[in-house]
Amino acid sequence: MSQNDQEGKAPVRGLQDVVAGETRVSYVDGVNGMLIYNGYDVRELAEHTTFDEVVYLSWYGQLPTRSELASFRARLVSEMRLPSQVISMIRLAPAGAHPMDVLRTAVSALSMFDPESGDMSPAANERKLVRLLAQVMTIIADMHRVRSNESVVSPDPGLDIGDNFLYMFRGRQPDEEEKKAFDQLLLLHLDHGFNASTFAARVTASTLADMHAALATAIGTLKGSLHGGANERVMEMLDEIDHVDMVDSYIQGMLDNGKRIMGFGHRVYRVEDPRARVLRHWSERLCHRAAMADLYAISHRIEQVVLAQKGIYPNVDFYSATVQHALGIPRQYFTTLFAASRTAGWLAHVMEQYADNRLIRPTSKYIGGWNRKVVPIAERG
Repeated sequence: MSQNDQEGKAPVRGLQDVVAGETRVSYVDGVNGMLIYNGYDVRELAEHTTFDEVVYLSWYGQLPTRSELASFRARLVSEMRLPSQVISMIRLAPAGAHPMDVLRTAVSALSMFDPESGDMSPAANERKLVRLLAQVMTIIADMHRVRSNESVVSPDPGLDIGDNFLYMFRGRQPDEEEKKAFDQLLLLHLDHGFNASTFAARVTASTLADMHAALATAIGTLKGSLHGGANERVMEMLDEIDHVDMVDSYIQGMLDNGKRIMGFGHRVYRVEDPRARVLRHWSERLCHRAAMADLYAISHRIEQVVLAQKGIYPNVDFYSATVQHALGIPRQYFTTLFAASRTAGWLAHVMEQYADNRLIRPTSKYIGGWNRKVVPIAERG
């Protein structure tokens, strides 16, 4: 590109509204507040299907039959074990290391113990899809058990992958209401268009790097404060509000000081996030049954005040925080659960990239100047 071409080409900051590829995995309609997975409205999927079914849909393009689902679930659960060396690595991680750092490192380590890591054939990659989703769930559960000085729990073949996660994480089997709430939490986080972590995974995959590398890239990107982690900060905010009567003054004080209200607003949605609507329901139900009704009341009042004051709706992070808290998941693991669910979506995008690959290599607008003359070091003083 010539100097004149460079000077006349305006960059698009953050690639806003730039179409960078094609995907069937999901579509985000920010104007109408809709999220579509492979042609299905996410709210209808949440009402009538399970996380496992939607993972199958994302990877294979259609909802499974009963027999296909049974076989798929059995495969997922059978892979919910880690190499002993990876468990040892988790044990050696510093106690203060953020779980997202441990997760990213453990996923990278898995590639060294996976005999098919470098096999890029479609059959091997399909097996790694199943293996990686199952192992990410197990990394998080085992990490929590290790850090709590408790023995790791083996998966129960009679449970699906989400139920097994809660069982392996907490050491007790979830009841039916907990199963349904957690399943929908996973389903709603599964994919969300070409967000930063998904795009990062596709960039890595476009180099024909292996699936473990692409997944580690996505996890590292999700850790950034402008992408994942808002649900942790929602709980920090809620901790500072002792009673629902304090909400109005607390929020007004934050607005007066120009502070951002965690869990509100979205880069794409201009109306209510459809995922937040579903999670609001579960937040109310789970908080009431866990004797945390005040926590839901405070959350709901924050939503009302922010909407009235700023016209901004809550996003998926706002109510996912209280849902996870009511399920007994410590806040430091909130983003890892986001990553566990999104792993299914990331891997669907990686497979799309492999199937019709072209190296992702955008151009840039050069602003480094022209025709500068080199002054020898002896003359630079």
